[in-house]
Amino acid sequence: MAQHGKKYRAALEKVEDRKYTLEEAMAKVKEIAFAKFDETVELTMWLGVDPRKADQLVRGTIVLPHGLGKSKRVLVIAQGDKIREAEEAGADFVGGDDMVEKIRGGWLDFDAVIATPDMMRSVGGLGKVLGPRGLMPNPKTGTVTFDVRAAVSETKAGKVEYRVDKTGVIHVGIGKVSFDVDKLNDNARMLLDAVVRAKPSTAKGKYVKKVNLAATMSPGVLLDETAYAK
Repeated sequence: MAQHGKKYRAALEKVEDRKYTLEEAMAKVKEIAFAKFDETVELTMWLGVDPRKADQLVRGTIVLPHGLGKSKRVLVIAQGDKIREAEEAGADFVGGDDMVEKIRGGWLDFDAVIATPDMMRSVGGLGKVLGPRGLMPNPKTGTVTFDVRAAVSETKAGKVEYRVDKTGVIHVGIGKVSFDVDKLNDNARMLLDAVVRAKPSTAKGKYVKKVNLAATMSPGVLLDETAYAK
């Protein structure tokens, strides 16, 4: 295992061996961030669910109240009047089967994909390319819809998806280190509350097992998960 650098070790020494409240943890994450770039603040939750069971797949979307600190490059795959609607809504790339073929050719210069239902026959064939990158349009996340205008606006405003992985972990960026601490706290609470509300009725035992807050390059700070283990 690679040794951590001097700055990382110095930051780690400032983290006490205890669990923090959200407000304490966020202040600590901002204090110990040391990278020269504007790091992303990431929230990680370990859940007491079995993702192999369809009824325990915790997944959803939220629009963070203060966004993510960057504008996502949005691709809309549609046809007819929806092409113009997507362009007017501010989509970065718009097209139909031409965009599908472009992606087949290796183009992936976008951060989110929205498709109209009538285009899913074409888009469905991109599952092996878009799926592993978390970019495949899905009705459950609002990215397969005829309401293109709203979908583009929400995505640009800071809409994020949370989804438990095969190990039972949810990992989501909630903003930038440069954000005010209050804005980061608001974004974090939005995500925490959403995940707690999404608890499957079939989940047994402790639901929120562990919560960690960290900047991209910095050590993690553990939150007191009992505040969210409802």
